[in-house]
Amino acid sequence: MVKLYALTILYKGPTSATALKSAYDIDSFSYFQRNSVKEFMAFVSKTITERTQIAARQSVKEGEYMCHVYVRGDSLAGVLISDHEYPNRVSHTLITKVLDEFSAKYTVHMWPTLKEGTTDFQQVNLYLAKYQNPSEADALTKIQEDLDETKIILHSTLEAVLQRGEKLDDLVQKSEGLSIQSKAFYKTARKTNSCCSLTA
Repeated sequence: MVKLYALTILYKGPTSATALKSAYDIDSFSYFQRNSVKEFMAFVSKTITERTQIAARQSVKEGEYMCHVYVRGDSLAGVLISDHEYPNRVSHTLITKVLDEFSAKYTVHMWPTLKEGTTDFQQVNLYLAKYQNPSEADALTKIQEDLDETKIILHSTLEAVLQRGEKLDDLVQKSEGLSIQSKAFYKTARKTNSCCSLTA
């Protein structure tokens, strides 16, 4: 089943990344897991952005999920979390389109001070819903043929993206963006070996 779960726009600052606007489609998760899943997707989006070079693209497999990231040369970044069946090329084309529209509305000097709760950019929700449909995605792919020439680095796990000596478990425990409940959810899922992906 082709599925998009999250689309996030971030600003990659000198020391950390900040989410500027996010959209989630997590209705397929149980009601009691949704908050933890959403927090963990936000954590993964921030972490993968911070560990992606400026002007680079990556697609990272993590369990049942693919985390696609693009950090532009001006430090604006996008992360799309999908299942394995969603085409990588289409994911990166969608991220590029969303970032282009966002930067047309909010100029570069505004990004460091924007707050997710007050940033008005509903397109992120519209695109996440619209591009669930593979035929819409196919149309988008035809728009931007030049992405073929872009190098997308593919990693097999999130651990492969982390800096030398870093461990995902340690980052989860140190994260201020994850609640105690979400950290417990991660630990339980990790033990049952079905997380690091985002489900229990």
